[in-house]
Amino acid sequence: MEPDSALWKQSSLAPEKEYEELDDVDSEHEESDVEDIDSGLKLMYLVNAGDLDSIKELLDSGADVNFRDIDHRTALHVAACQGYDDVAHLLLQNGALVDATDRWGSTPLADAIHYKNHVVIKLLEKLSAKNLMAPMHVEDVREVPEYEIPPTELDFTNSIEITKGTYRIASWRGTQVAVKTFWEGIADEDKVTAFRDELSLLQKVRHPNVVQFLGAVTQSSPMMIVTEYLPKGDLHEYLKKKGALKPATALRFAMDIARGLNYLHEHKPEAIIHRDLEPSNILLDDSGHLKVADFGVSKLLQVANSIKEDKPITCHDTSCRYVAPEVFRNEEYGTKVDVFSFALILQEMIEGFQPFYTKEEFEVPKSYALKERPPFKASAKHYAHGLRHLIEECWNENPASRPTFKKIIPRLEAIYNRFGHRKSWKVMRPLKCFQNPDWKKNGSSTGSRSHSSRSTGGF
Repeated sequence: MEPDSALWKQSSLAPEKEYEELDDVDSEHEESDVEDIDSGLKLMYLVNAGDLDSIKELLDSGADVNFRDIDHRTALHVAACQGYDDVAHLLLQNGALVDATDRWGSTPLADAIHYKNHVVIKLLEKLSAKNLMAPMHVEDVREVPEYEIPPTELDFTNSIEITKGTYRIASWRGTQVAVKTFWEGIADEDKVTAFRDELSLLQKVRHPNVVQFLGAVTQSSPMMIVTEYLPKGDLHEYLKKKGALKPATALRFAMDIARGLNYLHEHKPEAIIHRDLEPSNILLDDSGHLKVADFGVSKLLQVANSIKEDKPITCHDTSCRYVAPEVFRNEEYGTKVDVFSFALILQEMIEGFQPFYTKEEFEVPKSYALKERPPFKASAKHYAHGLRHLIEECWNENPASRPTFKKIIPRLEAIYNRFGHRKSWKVMRPLKCFQNPDWKKNGSSTGSRSHSSRSTGGF
């Protein structure tokens, strides 16, 4: 086997760049330089060069066959990229991890497939190496979706987790975005189906109160969903900081949520049920409005139909505090499950506490099943103008008795207006210097005041 190149071939999922040549030195000094470096780096160097005898000698001396470089790549990754099947075989004999992933999620098999090194591919497949080729990968470039974002355009430098750790912040073409990454279980049919379903839903929605879908990575692994990033965080964190909200603020937020959900429920030809509506899945934008987010367990529903889960929902799947009782009873359900969750969120905004906050998470569904609901502890004035009655209607035990968001929105608007947020015009008394000098003399006080009122009414 003769090495075809001294260059380090990059990971199949790495951003487009050329690796520096580690052997960019005079040949007469090359061997002494190799002797001076760390055994792990030396192994990577020798594998890249395809020096089988030196690799064997180094491994026999105790070098770590699974040493990882700064990009988490192993010697087996390098052998797979270069197509050195005999080197790969030697590494595997010495305990190399067949499914090690680098910082971009690529395995040795994925690298071998990318560089079309067929002998290495067969060798790794015999050892049951996982093929991390994205399940949605297409062979014809013309079939690549319009929304496809090359993974090399997403910069995760200094990335942090957001929204329950589901999303991470990344930079895309100079703009911060939220990226949901499917790192594990990509061969798990259920997870692939969930990815497809969420992607399908996000493509369909366009509304000011629903988080904006920007694109996805589907042609390489790991697959990703990219949405707008809202730096002000989610409603859960907001309520933790603020506590109970003023009724006017709670109502304004409630109208945002209701409008987003009404859009989803009115979607044609299939209604969209969120089914995981909770404060951590509701985001705050820069203008102070809320947007519904995270459609990981959402469902499409043919109009006038209902859904039943294939298996019972558990508290590990979602937060138990906001899920309608019919879902936990594994009964058929429809859009009214979101109305139930909405009622609990509205009450939480006014009370300042999560539903049944004194109970453990797993105990809450039992309370709902017994037809118990979180108590109203805030002052009655915070539930004035029919607000409490609306909440009670929305969490009614009978889904058919819960109102639709189409009916909820005007009721919220009417309650909001009754809380005194329409300021009345004030009649201003004119200054003496502008008063009619004949005002007292003529006794036309009524006329003058009337004229002044009209003239100042526009201020």
